[in-house]
Amino acid sequence: MRRYRRCLSRIVEFLGFYPRGFIENLIALPGFVRDMSSYRRMCPSGAFRIRLLDLFPILNDRKKAAGSAGGDYFHQDLWAARKIFQRRPERHIDIGSRMDGFIAHLLVFMSVTVIDIRALQSPLAGLTFFQDDATELRSFQADEIDSLSCLHAAEHFGLGRYSDPVDPNACFLFMSSLQRVLRPGGRLYFSLPIGRERVDFNAHRVFFPSTIMAAFARLSLVSFSYVDDAGSLHENTDPAQTPDLEYGCGLFEFTKQGRLQSN
Repeated sequence: MRRYRRCLSRIVEFLGFYPRGFIENLIALPGFVRDMSSYRRMCPSGAFRIRLLDLFPILNDRKKAAGSAGGDYFHQDLWAARKIFQRRPERHIDIGSRMDGFIAHLLVFMSVTVIDIRALQSPLAGLTFFQDDATELRSFQADEIDSLSCLHAAEHFGLGRYSDPVDPNACFLFMSSLQRVLRPGGRLYFSLPIGRERVDFNAHRVFFPSTIMAAFARLSLVSFSYVDDAGSLHENTDPAQTPDLEYGCGLFEFTKQGRLQSN
């Protein structure tokens, strides 16, 4: 029944109506009107008088917390940034991760090269950006990259959401490419949704942890953590012991064994 309610909610939101937000705004509206009336009675002068055309009602911040220190993106961004900070590689390559979270964390202490199929219009000091489809990572040789990340991006490959070619196997081709380019002794920091395995077309896929472990069979697992359905982080656990989740986030740290391939 919960899945049917979630499906109905997505359909309604697709049509541009957000029932929960609408109801919350109705409940909060009397408080907004009271505050506006109090402000006007205090007779502010000049530019700071209330004008109808400048009204900008924000109705739901009264009961909100100071911020959110939880959830998939918060935990994964800190998880990977802390590990990279500790290791301090000379060069780091990222594919498709969040610019205003994880990449911003890294730019505090090192330069980063980012590859994304989407354009980026905000050049920053320390950031090198390439717009490209990273499915096959053709710009890189085998065993080339010492430090590599892809956070909450691989689940989108091949679904067409970001104008990429539709291909049900694209995410696994990408995982194979990550293994090819990682240098022996290097690190791959990789995250994506875990839980009941499925495709929520065209938003994303959700994977069993065992599927990811099998897909990265050529690499060795250094550590695994996960974020549960409630947004709480569970660090340094066994992926085989992950409880049943609907939409969590798996945080995989991999390395490659062996020696560099000779050209």
